[in-house]
Formats: sequence, structure tokens, C-alpha cells
Amino acid sequence: MSYSWVGPPTQFNGTNEFEGGDSNTENLNQWFQSGDQAYIIIASAMVMIMVPGLGFLYSGLARRKSALSMIWACMMSLAVITFQWYFWGYSLAFSQYATNGFIGDLKKFGLRKTLGAPSPGSPLIPDLLYAFYQMQFCAVTAAIVVGAVAERGRLIPMMIFIFFWATIVYCPVACWVWNVNGWAFKWGVLDYAGGGPVEVVSGMSALAYSMVLGRRQEKMMLNFRPHNVSLITLGTILLWFGWLAFNGGSAFGANLRAVMACWNSNLTAVFAATTWVLLDFRLARKWSMVGWCSGAISGLVAATPASGFITPWGSIVLGITSGVVCNFATKVKFWIRVDDALDVFAEHGVAGMVGLMFNALFGAGYIIGLDGVNTGVITGGWIDHNWKQLYIQFAYTIAVIAYSFVVSAILAYAINFIPGLHLRASEEAELLGMDDDQLGEFAYDYVEVRRDYLAWTPAKSDPLQPGAESIPQGERHGILQHSQMLDGKEPSEAASEGGHAHTGVAGDRHAANVEKPELEGRKVE
Repeated sequence: MSYSWVGPPTQFNGTNEFEGGDSNTENLNQWFQSGDQAYIIIASAMVMIMVPGLGFLYSGLARRKSALSMIWACMMSLAVITFQWYFWGYSLAFSQYATNGFIGDLKKFGLRKTLGAPSPGSPLIPDLLYAFYQMQFCAVTAAIVVGAVAERGRLIPMMIFIFFWATIVYCPVACWVWNVNGWAFKWGVLDYAGGGPVEVVSGMSALAYSMVLGRRQEKMMLNFRPHNVSLITLGTILLWFGWLAFNGGSAFGANLRAVMACWNSNLTAVFAATTWVLLDFRLARKWSMVGWCSGAISGLVAATPASGFITPWGSIVLGITSGVVCNFATKVKFWIRVDDALDVFAEHGVAGMVGLMFNALFGAGYIIGLDGVNTGVITGGWIDHNWKQLYIQFAYTIAVIAYSFVVSAILAYAINFIPGLHLRASEEAELLGMDDDQLGEFAYDYVEVRRDYLAWTPAKSDPLQPGAESIPQGERHGILQHSQMLDGKEPSEAASEGGHAHTGVAGDRHAANVEKPELEGRKVE
């Protein structure tokens, strides 16, 4: 980072490093630039917006009767992860005192010894801020995983799963690649903002949970489609907004590498979205908004491990590749008979794998050095003639796939056997919808609409309230048959023969203007 205008911060002298610093005896802010700290604080807030963004996305993709449950699941997972990360999550993932290379220790339990020392991720920001920023990453990953519960899973067992999943799946993988003592970090794996811990882990964990949970009832899947494309679009926009901080903030400072990461993220997303839409158009001959959103998300996912390593032109290639691969990956769930209802595996797991492998090919040292910290320290991929990076990335990706899927499946099976914590809702509850069964609240409360409707149009047999004016039946709707149906009578044929004065159409319910002579000459069979 360049400090030419504001001057460099005071070099950290190691005072009280074991305790994270002592604010009673020294100014802990002197080791850091306030601009870098402000940038990461804002980035943390932007990343948190991704959680409700996922809620809106999942809500729109689900059917109406389970829409609110998906928003609740995402928001509740944020609460669970906030506690888990404070309790022991940060220590298990980032404690620099553990040297086993697999998982941290509990020396930073409850954020102890986490204060003003330079963070284990970057000397540009303090440990306390780094812990807060990384907590948002874990929260977003958990919110991605809860997509596996869609339309047939109970919510409380899922929240228990999320707590222990973060402990034994997310934290170890984060330690592998981001902890200075992690085996993948020491091996030289290139994973900028979480292709492994965030994307591959979430995709494989959701696939494992969906496998244990089982398929939705086949008879209920006829004519299935997302219930609200506007919510899907809103969720995608919020995700994109937060993703710029997710990837841009992973430079851990207001520097050129952060800007490059934002550029690469945008390029990858728009090319992936365009590619996906074109692939869908070739089949339906219609443009798809859901396809555009799916492509954009797959591109942003692919950019997560790569945006701080590869060149802009490499991001364009990555966007096209991820759009094609992830589009076809949505068919995998049909081959393996696992009901990944919201395509978490295809759009997150597969896209994360693609992004990780692109680092081996297109990673460039001059991009990495734009943060001013890693200048000349880290070598890129094949562009820098670092040929061994390909097998390093491949081995790391396979390790993350295997570990996250197997451990998540075992954890889900274990919770499912605990009395009272079975993962699957009953068949009746699935038919009723998760909103009614699990929440008792609804995204769209049609009960109130029906009450208003009946109060507005009482049947003839219902007595009028004292002083109420009697309105002729049929004129409230413009069609006499509606009132007759409310009274329990068979609707008359008067409206179908000659139409109604209010409609201006000869009895056609779709407003197709049929000439009366045609009606008179038509023989009813």
C-alpha cells in the first residue's frame, strides 16, 4: 500500500503481542491506517447484506407456501454463526498459536487475545477487525448451505446442524488455506476470497444435506417453477452489491488490489450471466430473468477465489467458462437423484472449483502485488511459468470436496437420529407448506385477503348489519355468477349467453370479442 500522502503508520513493535496489545499503556491505533480500517468496517457491513440477499433469492426460487421460511432460515443462521464465531469459531480457524496445520486451538476463545495486534491475514488491519470481517464470511457460507432445507426440511434441526457444521467443517477448511500455519497455506494454494472454505464447502455441504433429507414429493413437483422472479432479482442485486466488498475487501486495505478484485468480479459476473442466458435461449427461444440471475451468481462465485489473482482478460474467460459449466451442472442432480432444490451445488460448488483451477492457469504475480504487501512474495500460475501450481490447486480442491461432503453427511445423519431432531418435515407439513408448519406466518397472508373478500361480499343468506345499505348482488363484482356461487347455487347461464353490461363482451371471460351472430349459430354439443 502507498502511504505517500498520509505517511506510513508506526511499525508494530511487538509489545504485548501475546495479549493483543494493552490500550492502557499505548495507542493501539498507531499501528494502522484509519482509512484501511474504515474500508474493512464498511466492507463487513456490505457483506452482511448478502445474508438477506440470499434469503430473498431463495424465497423467490421456492414456492409461495414456503417463501418466508427461507428468509427466516437465512437470517437465523446469521444469529447462530455470530455466536459460534465469537464463542470459538474465530479461534478454531485463525489462532496462530496452533501448529497442527488442520485446525486452530482455543487460545482465542471468546475473542481473548484478539485486540490491536496485526491480524493473521494482513498487517494492514488489527486482529479484532479481521475477526469481525471473517465472521461475515462464515455467516454468508452458512446462509448458502441452508438452501438445502428448501420446502421439506425442519428449521430447528437445520440451525443445530449449522452450529456444528461451522465448527467441524468450515473452521478447519478456513484454517487450511488462510491460517499462516495451515497446510494449504504453507503449500502455496492460491485462494483469494474463499473458493474452498466458502464456495466448494457450501456447495458440497448443501448436496450432502439434501441427500440425507431426501427428495420432495414427486407429485408436488408437477409444473414447479419459482414463485416470484422479482424477489430473485432483488436478492441477486443485493448479493452482487455485497460481493464487491466480499472480494474487494479481501485485499484487507484500500489499495489497488481491492480495485482490481472489484473489476474482475464485475467482468466475470456479466459474462457468466450473458452466457447462461444465451444457453437458455437456445432451448426456450425466450429470454430468462432467472437464467440471468443464476449466471451472474455463478460468475461471482467463480470470481471469489480468483478475482485477486487473475488478469481482467482472464476474468472474461472465467465468466464464459463458469456460465457454460454451471449451466450444465444444474443437470447433475437429476443424474444422481439428489434433490438440490435451489441448485446450490451447481452455482456455488462447481463455480468455486472452476475459479480455483483458473488460479493455476491465469494467476499473475503483478496482480497479487497490487496490495503493497505481497509485492514479489507470491508467484502466480502458468502465466508466471509456475507449472506446479496446477496440481497444487487440483489436490486442494479434491481435499475440500471430499472432507466437506463426507463430514457434512455424517453430521446430518447423526442429528437426524437424535429424538426430536429429525430433519424432514412430515408429508402433511410438506403439502401444507413450511411457512404454515414451521413458522405460522406467511410471506403472502391470503387468509386476510379472504376475510376481506367475504366481508365485502356477504351471501344473500347472511343478515346485513344494522344500518347497512343493501347492494344488489352481482354489481359488486360485475358478474352475477360470483354472487350466485357464494350463495351455494348453480351459476345461471344468463351471463354466458349474452354477457354482462359491465364487461362489454359477449360472455367471454378472457375478453375475446365474439360476435353475437357466431354465438347464435353455434351448436352446443
